[in-house]
Amino acid sequence: MKKIFIPILMSIVIFTIFFPITTTLTTYLHPVVMVVLFFCLLVVNLAIYLFVTKQQVLIRKSFLIVAFILYTLSLLVLLFMRPSEPAYDNSNLVPLKTISMYLSGNADWFVSFYNLAANVGLFVPFGVLLAFLTSNILIRAFLPFALISCIEITQLLTNRGSLDIDDLILNVLGFYIGYALVPIVRKIVKIK
Repeated sequence: MKKIFIPILMSIVIFTIFFPITTTLTTYLHPVVMVVLFFCLLVVNLAIYLFVTKQQVLIRKSFLIVAFILYTLSLLVLLFMRPSEPAYDNSNLVPLKTISMYLSGNADWFVSFYNLAANVGLFVPFGVLLAFLTSNILIRAFLPFALISCIEITQLLTNRGSLDIDDLILNVLGFYIGYALVPIVRKIVKIK
């Protein structure tokens, strides 16, 4: 753990380099998106560093709980408190329609990349957490669908987002990727 500043410094440098591009996200998302992006970048860099150097970090359970509460609140802000307040009166119930549009090149590349990557990546930590909390296959399989469905329906009912089946697909995929990463996480994180 002597050189833990390396991944922290790398995160700061990468974040600074891409800052001019990522700030465009604040035009249609809450500015907390910048904090979430930096946090995710830092966690990924730390994880890669710890895995490559075969080190393990000890994290207090209370710290982990507080971190997940703050992360969850940040995501709720991103999902429901957008500064531009566009009219969300559309929904997509056709699987892969939005994903296909983003992959076709008919949308701005950065918006496409961010939407696809964020819809998957931002839910990976929840998959890791759920895998740590339960080994019940039914809960792991269906709870992500239930939680994301509640988010999508709430966005529709509150007019703070659009109901999109592709968001459900991508978010649940994030949970499942989190499950797959648990063996790696167990190598680098020990919960006290």
